[in-house]
Amino acid sequence: MSKGRILVVEDDFDISNMLRIYFTGQQYEVQIAPRGGEALQMTRKQLPNLIILDIMLPDMNGYDVCRELRTTTRTSHIPIIFLTQKDERSDKIAGLELGADDYITKPFDIEELKLRVQNTINSTQRQNYMHPKSGLPTGRLIEEHLRSLMHGDKDWAYIDLKINHFDAFTEVYGFLAGDEVMRFTALVMGEVVDELGTPDDYLGHPERENFVIITHADDAERLKQRLVERFNDEVKQHYSFIDRERGYILVPDSAQGERQEALMTLAAGSVSTRTHQFSDIREITELAAEDRRRGISGEENAGPRILTSW
Repeated sequence: MSKGRILVVEDDFDISNMLRIYFTGQQYEVQIAPRGGEALQMTRKQLPNLIILDIMLPDMNGYDVCRELRTTTRTSHIPIIFLTQKDERSDKIAGLELGADDYITKPFDIEELKLRVQNTINSTQRQNYMHPKSGLPTGRLIEEHLRSLMHGDKDWAYIDLKINHFDAFTEVYGFLAGDEVMRFTALVMGEVVDELGTPDDYLGHPERENFVIITHADDAERLKQRLVERFNDEVKQHYSFIDRERGYILVPDSAQGERQEALMTLAAGSVSTRTHQFSDIREITELAAEDRRRGISGEENAGPRILTSW
């Protein structure tokens, strides 16, 4: 099982390839970006659990990459370890002032770097900063972001998302397949926000099959509908051909044989400061969840169909 996703931003092929081989052997997923611009694009598509960032890059320096990540709402929480040949106190201070979590100089001890990576990821997850499967902020970070927005003057919408029939899917396909669906959901959310949202939009994963988007887009409803359409269409790739063709799965039922469960779909509800004034965070989440439940079709509410095995 993967210990987390690492993005290595390094233009020296020998160093980046060595880090890729080493950390892959340590059960991490490793991506390589030789340029700062590529790193920013890759991070928008799939959030890493940690970034190892070289300061000297061919297109932009690591400080600028760090600054961009820290000032973009969606990526501001990702831990960063600077990697550089410089060993001057002023350079370390500059990196830490930009929000870097750690700093290691070349030539480095790979075992020391491994411990720094491991400790940083573990510390972040212990503090409930990121969901270990999707890499999205969860828990306290979502609450803190909502509090900051409630004290601002910009309009925004809170979108509550839930994967229908997720438990039935994991019962048939297993928890690893469920983990893939969570990562897929985060990926589609990021792509839709890139398409229809703003750089200040915020993605979160408070728990298992529940996700949130806080958007400043002028047309939050369009964003929501686009996300639901894409999820409902593309999630089918996680099913076998037979299940896709018949449009449901058969879930073992010890009491009555098997029961039919529909394929996964995404339910979405939202509230906006354009139509509501909120007194606290709980009111926001409750109203959005209520709107999501109202939007579930009668077929979704009908429940599973029980089949008898003979």
